[in-house]
Amino acid sequence: VSYGDGSFTVGDFSTETLAFRSATIGRVALGCGHDNEGLFAGAAGLLGLGRGDLSFPSQAGRIFGQRFSYCLADRQAGSTQGSSLVFGDAALPPTGTGAAGGTVIYTPMVTNPRLGTFYYVELAGISVGGTPIPVPTSEFQISSDGSGGVIVDSGTSVTRLVQPAYEAMRDAFRSGTTHLRRTTGGFSLFDTCYDLSGQTVVKVPTVVFHFSRGADLSLPATNYLIPVNSNGLFCFAFAGTTGGLSIIGNIQQQGIRVVLDSAGSRVGFIPHAC
Repeated sequence: VSYGDGSFTVGDFSTETLAFRSATIGRVALGCGHDNEGLFAGAAGLLGLGRGDLSFPSQAGRIFGQRFSYCLADRQAGSTQGSSLVFGDAALPPTGTGAAGGTVIYTPMVTNPRLGTFYYVELAGISVGGTPIPVPTSEFQISSDGSGGVIVDSGTSVTRLVQPAYEAMRDAFRSGTTHLRRTTGGFSLFDTCYDLSGQTVVKVPTVVFHFSRGADLSLPATNYLIPVNSNGLFCFAFAGTTGGLSIIGNIQQQGIRVVLDSAGSRVGFIPHAC
């Protein structure tokens, strides 16, 4: 099996019985990799959480009802706070509330008939500093050939937006941060960075994702202005892409419980719910 970043695994494909507390699931298809190369970073394994037939949620659907949620801890929080992954009905918060009292925001889960693996959502727009960026919604829609669209992905670190949307959002953020000391160069894939050494508190424009059905998700500032070294260099944690597909990555999901309810065809977000 090969992955989009060039990583691959070679081994045996088999089935096994898995036990989760009192729930036992027989004949779960899994791979035992003998040659694992690329960006696995010494991980003991991979848990496939997509919508494909061989993903764990799909195989365990009869037990867990094709729904789960996760909340990713802040990378900068160290070991004081762990991430969590919940399967089954317990993954859904009580109506209108989240696990930590926050409000759950639901938007429909969109299906791409040509690519059924990903969790697509309909992104209607983005606001920076309370002002919508000038990008048509067509930039975020799935094309007739199955390309384009917007997915929520726990396995991608940095949110990537189609180039026109990224540039409009980046320029709006730059306009709202003229009081900060911007560096002349970028860092890795980031092109907008700031020298915040010696500062303990800074003010930056808000960033809000506007999903369909009025689901507005306001991101914490720590999810889009992130430290990249120990010398006070912070970068705007988004990037552009020319590939057509926009991806909402896990840096922007930190501290937000993400509910993936395939049975209900909806995606939920609960801020401050780890």
